[in-house]
Amino acid sequence: MKKEKTILGIDPGTNILGFGVIHIDAKGPRFVSMGVIDLRKETDPFDKLRRIHSEVGALCDKYNPDDLSIESPFMGKNAQVTLKLGRAQGAAIVAAAIRNIPVYEYAPRKAKTAICGNGAASKEQVSLMVQKTLQVELDPRHLDATDALAIALCHYYQQESPLTNIGGRSSWEKFVRANPDRVK
Repeated sequence: MKKEKTILGIDPGTNILGFGVIHIDAKGPRFVSMGVIDLRKETDPFDKLRRIHSEVGALCDKYNPDDLSIESPFMGKNAQVTLKLGRAQGAAIVAAAIRNIPVYEYAPRKAKTAICGNGAASKEQVSLMVQKTLQVELDPRHLDATDALAIALCHYYQQESPLTNIGGRSSWEKFVRANPDRVK
């Protein structure tokens, strides 16, 4: 990972889409911005997708992130909900992709584990740990935005771990090269 990096995290949704921006430097991660895109007044589902694409694109233009990390849709009991979340995710991904911003996807449980050490952590627990990590006070009404910050932090942790490479896959070869004194 280069010395400084900006990461835009997205918690996709068709009613509320959360975003969070962190900047990484030699001191580690620091809070830049967060917020939500409220889509509840949009009645046409395709207008929602156009708006997600447009507003995530505007966030990309404003913060010029090096990476976009996004939460993957989870398979719940209702397949229609999963489909709608996938569409929202796709609209956000395309906004980054057309700007040549690399996109990384993380499952909700992976992000919760990275932030709280527990894949079943509540949104409130995630928010508390994000606040402690970034040393900021966040409005508890914006849990979708704190989830987006958690997705950004999860990506940062994946990039910094000696056991992962791009995409979060294990790389023992990379670890051995970086730590020859620890291998017998």
